[in-house]
Amino acid sequence: MTRLRLLLAALTALVVAPSALAQSAECVDGKASGYDCSNVDLLAYFSPQDLGAPAFGQCASPYPGLCGNDIWGWTDPDTDRRYALVGLTNGTAFVDITTPDVPIRLGMLATETTSSSWRDVKALGNVALVVSEAAGHGMQIFDLTRLRGLTEDATRRFEADAVYTGIGAAHNVVVNEATHRAYAVGARNGSGTTLPTACNARGLHAIDLSDPMEPAFLGCITDQNGATNDRGYTHDAQCVVYDGPDADYTGHEICFASNEDEVSIFDVSTVSAPVLISQVAYPTPSYTHQGWLTEDGHYLLVNDELDEYNGLTTTQRTLVVDVSDLDDPEFDFAYDSGITTIDHNLYVLDGLAYESNYEAGLRILDLSAIASGSLSEVAYFDTYTPSTTAEFAGQWSNYPYFGGGLVIANDGETGFFVLQVHPDVLTGTQGPPDLSGSGFTLSPARPNPATSGSRLTLQVAQAQTVRAELFDVAGRHLATLFAGAASPSTDLVIDVDRGDLPAGVYVVRVTGEAFETSRRITFSR
Repeated sequence: MTRLRLLLAALTALVVAPSALAQSAECVDGKASGYDCSNVDLLAYFSPQDLGAPAFGQCASPYPGLCGNDIWGWTDPDTDRRYALVGLTNGTAFVDITTPDVPIRLGMLATETTSSSWRDVKALGNVALVVSEAAGHGMQIFDLTRLRGLTEDATRRFEADAVYTGIGAAHNVVVNEATHRAYAVGARNGSGTTLPTACNARGLHAIDLSDPMEPAFLGCITDQNGATNDRGYTHDAQCVVYDGPDADYTGHEICFASNEDEVSIFDVSTVSAPVLISQVAYPTPSYTHQGWLTEDGHYLLVNDELDEYNGLTTTQRTLVVDVSDLDDPEFDFAYDSGITTIDHNLYVLDGLAYESNYEAGLRILDLSAIASGSLSEVAYFDTYTPSTTAEFAGQWSNYPYFGGGLVIANDGETGFFVLQVHPDVLTGTQGPPDLSGSGFTLSPARPNPATSGSRLTLQVAQAQTVRAELFDVAGRHLATLFAGAASPSTDLVIDVDRGDLPAGVYVVRVTGEAFETSRRITFSR
């Protein structure tokens, strides 16, 4: 979110949100638990206050109703448990979402100095990196393995394991897992530090995290070149070890930086001697906010945060830049959503773009026809119910990289959402869900709530014996739903017949030879 001329119209009215932990709800006829949706189900929900934020209207100045911000995810490589790292104005909350419809609040890493409307978090290996616009905050480093074995405790408070003080306030942090580097962007120099002049431009401040608890300054990268008016400032970036179509740069570390009114492309392989490869503009720029590469590296999808707000375009657009030639990138086309809203963060996975578009919530675009100049919306979940306008309220960001259509999203006003994209959206664009991490995927129960019966679908990566059982919330065994063999690349359908069961909440537990998971089902009256 830019700090320029932001207005939050929603702060004048109380945002009405569901209960602390919403029951999972299937998207049926365009609605899920009161939210507008298409092909995306609601699995669980927490308000910012449920995770430790101050009361609505009492969060950090200048936007006291904006209590949540960035979000990221982490999968424990030893246990395969999945965690959400949820940004709040006063810290970073940790939520175990291994069972997505029964999330577990594990506590919060409090802000290093003061609260701020801007907090951003990423995971690099087994540590979380947290920066904030709060003065003197630095970059917090938190060992995520400390979350192992913890039980529910929303009041638990953590302290950082280390703090990098080469920066003070920063807008965002970018990571490159392959090179063990982090890049603080929009960062002010830390108090008492002596850094090269290039760091004053607030571009990319590179940090070596080969030893996460001993972060080391590497250098600063900027396109300032003597220009004025904040030209060297970087708002966000994506940095990769390049394997795209431009063979001249194969194996180089390349950063695609969103720099105010254009995208700057840097070769940062040698941080002490970075190279500005090229810059690319697009029609009617207002504030180049963030961008993400398609998986083949041919295109960069870019969002401009102020073009809608400033009236340069009446509806939200996604800008498509052809970066197949890094020395000569070109603006290709703009996808117009037709929605009066503002775009914020977007990410790409398996042929889909997951866009967080403020008051329009999560919008999912199919990229399969991008080469012919076309994108198409295939699913959405609007986390912000009061309105859909070109104002700065609603969903800040999302994280789709758990795979299998599981998405977590953070709405600054309404809270943290666990969402499930329908399998037909995934298989209709890029093939079956990725089972390489957990070895299985289990759909939510549908319908849910149900009146007479419900159904789940299991897929496994390896042939194995599977058992599915039904329990009540007290843990009493009620029925065996399935016991037998499950085969790879085959949908195993698990039917749940209500029979004579009374209305209430029940648990389907599915156990394989190498996994165990569960889903909740509500039978209504």
